[in-house]
Amino acid sequence: MPRRAAEGGGKAVQRASSRGDSAFQVIILGSSGGPCEDDVTGLLVRSTATNWNKNSVVAVDAGILMSGIGRILERYTTIERDEKTKIERPTISGGPFVGLDIPNLTARANAAYIFREIIASILVTHPHLDHVSGLAMNTPAVEFQSGPKTVTALPSAIAALKNHVFNDITWPNLSDEDGGAGMITYQRLVDGGNMRLGRGEGKGYVKVCEGLVTKCMAVSHGSCKQRYNPETGKHHRAESTVFTTESVLLPSRRVSIDASELRTFSPAQYGNSGKDAALATVESSAFFIRDQLTGAEVIIFGDVEPDSISLEPRNAGVWEAAAPKIASGSLRAIFIECSYSDSVEDGSLYGHLCPRHLILELSALASKVLGCQKRRKESSESRKRKRRESAPGLPSESTEQPLSPKSLRPRKPSRSEAEIATSRPAKQDETKVQAQPASLEPESERMSIEQPSPVDQVPPLHGLRIYIIHVKESLMDGASPREQILAELRERAEEAWLGCEFYAPSSGDGVFI
Repeated sequence: MPRRAAEGGGKAVQRASSRGDSAFQVIILGSSGGPCEDDVTGLLVRSTATNWNKNSVVAVDAGILMSGIGRILERYTTIERDEKTKIERPTISGGPFVGLDIPNLTARANAAYIFREIIASILVTHPHLDHVSGLAMNTPAVEFQSGPKTVTALPSAIAALKNHVFNDITWPNLSDEDGGAGMITYQRLVDGGNMRLGRGEGKGYVKVCEGLVTKCMAVSHGSCKQRYNPETGKHHRAESTVFTTESVLLPSRRVSIDASELRTFSPAQYGNSGKDAALATVESSAFFIRDQLTGAEVIIFGDVEPDSISLEPRNAGVWEAAAPKIASGSLRAIFIECSYSDSVEDGSLYGHLCPRHLILELSALASKVLGCQKRRKESSESRKRKRRESAPGLPSESTEQPLSPKSLRPRKPSRSEAEIATSRPAKQDETKVQAQPASLEPESERMSIEQPSPVDQVPPLHGLRIYIIHVKESLMDGASPREQILAELRERAEEAWLGCEFYAPSSGDGVFI
């Protein structure tokens, strides 16, 4: 009796135009920020040009990995039996993995096959458990493949994985360093990109799978306590560990001495009028992922806090790098966390974003995009002027066209039809959210972009898609936090005249970009 895919989530959704012009497919294995362990951060990204070839997929974070793949395959795997030969053949009848040939009859066996053969590497934004627990648990499955699985991250994240996860205490050392089992190999990235690699728009990017290259930029994710060390006379990050002086124990083997004083702090509790020597910034990262065939890009953030309350603001650097890509049309989407609704005060964000802060961040990005668009326009007009001057007799061209008052009106952000079936916007009368108290949105933190001029007929982020991930579940009856966050974001974005589109994909969704 053949098994049929169950109905429900895990839909392979596409843009309203067509899959044909999509450069990426992003599969959401886990969209939540907890607290349930079966739906934490994990995404798969592939270039649509690679057609599910070996090593054609990269994972971004792995709070959930093989179990998330298996859950999707359970829904969509169909077993067909040849009555003559009595041979059973599995096929994927729908969902985000449609088109992938699978060799095994069971979903778990095929999930392991995808992990070993199709996924080339795992990009880790930061080493918190909800982003790496699946990596640790799944790594033993690598032993049946011919080489180690690559784990790619900034040096700080890899140091944390070595010292606190794959350390023969928390978990066996399965890496190929320090005498480990050799099932994973570490690839350390340069913050901002390795400028010795790549050319042109791809300069600084490194290959992570077939068809995709990436560069990584550090961002801030809250702060943590540091301890004063009388021997050095300085504060050092409280990692609850010390290095041993025994030569037989390598530096990556650290021994826990005390964890009783460790806490995570929100920077809002201490202000940001200068660095507090007793606090250290928790580092996370954002990955720029580039399709080598089309030059299209997406950005995927790890956990991130707003610059306005950060001890070490670093988002502006990401927006500086992203703005010209939006102005040129190469940056198609941003995956970014929005963990809480606006009902959460700054002091309880703990290194995360909420709608009021995400809109401020996107407004900063929009301002940079407007600057890029202005420079591109001035450069274009300069070239036209030089051509006219070099060819006397040609009629002069006016750079300004008469516009009616109607044409000067800012356009509302457009929305493609049903891109994410499971995250359709709620009706307006059901989602209207009360404005936040002034205390939650101080005047000094408000940010607005330039008002539209006759040449600014389109919002600066028009066409950019923002996918919300890492939503903290309330575990309560009633409206889901995801719906409330989307409603607040869309309302604030319209007021700010940004023009971007917001979606909140669910676990199991596949997004074509």
